[in-house]
Amino acid sequence: MTGKEFDLEIVTPKRVVFNAQVNSFSAPGVMGGFQVLHSHAPLLSNLTIGEVKVIDAEGKEIHYATSGGFVEVRNNKVVMLADTAERSDEIDVERAKASVTRARERISARQDGVDIERARVSLLRALNRLKVSGSQ
Repeated sequence: MTGKEFDLEIVTPKRVVFNAQVNSFSAPGVMGGFQVLHSHAPLLSNLTIGEVKVIDAEGKEIHYATSGGFVEVRNNKVVMLADTAERSDEIDVERAKASVTRARERISARQDGVDIERARVSLLRALNRLKVSGSQ
């Protein structure tokens, strides 16, 4: 421990994904990626699809794939309320690959009744999961 840690909590609708002291937190904000360190100014940000990187109090890097949400930074505490947050080693790579294939097929077929925007977002989420898992 360096004395420069702060509290981080990552919460999804299903569970508390992470709750511990960390040295660094990086997230994909809608206006661009950002990093939080000890004594960061107060901040409220929307998140987009991307990778969250955490460096815990022992210096270990932990990566999460997220599909959006919000982050609040205040008084050396960060709370991330995420739509989803999957740790890189918990990502189901085969499922993500199947999602990529399915979304690409839907986009290229352009059939009536297929929501192209929904398929595009599904493709982005699946590609992000593959990237964060190290499989892309």
